[in-house]
Amino acid sequence: MMAETRMNAMIPKERIGVLVGPKGSVKSTIEQKLFVDLKIDSESGSVDIGVKPDSPDPSYALRAKDMVLAIGRGFSPPRAFSLFNEDYTFDIVDLHDYFGKNEAEIRRVDGRIIGKEGRARRNIEELTGTLVSVSGHTISIIGTFESVSMAKDALEKLIEGRQHGTVYKILKKRRRKVKKEKALGLWEGSEPAKKKA
Repeated sequence: MMAETRMNAMIPKERIGVLVGPKGSVKSTIEQKLFVDLKIDSESGSVDIGVKPDSPDPSYALRAKDMVLAIGRGFSPPRAFSLFNEDYTFDIVDLHDYFGKNEAEIRRVDGRIIGKEGRARRNIEELTGTLVSVSGHTISIIGTFESVSMAKDALEKLIEGRQHGTVYKILKKRRRKVKKEKALGLWEGSEPAKKKA
């Protein structure tokens, strides 16, 4: 039997209630589906994740950690639960990496990425097929590996100051290319479609 593995995630204290959920429902859903045990310290925001002995896959703990972090970074539980899908991944863009502790710049970029009435964020989600959450100094993304990579690239362009319209055009072009490659069978290592004689 494998040795019990534990890992830790830190989330903002104000998100602990969301992670626990009504009557503990969110916490118990994660624990049951991913064969983990969550020990939540509401004083510090620390979440200790342990793998249950009957877990069919120790990597479920990493998925549980991503889910905990996703909720911590502003995703609602139903959106975070899309990480139960094994094809989905989670990534965080930290604006501190771009602007250090310059809160005014971070707030300005947050505003650009959210857009008026959340329009810019929704456009990025629709064009990339991802879920995006803007929370404080972080922008978090959930989706397939390819779609997260597309969204991250678009977000980095917006952070660098590119116009929204330019970024949307790039995304539309990339999306068309992906669709074309899928249609030709060039996607995910599959054989190219044979041309009819």
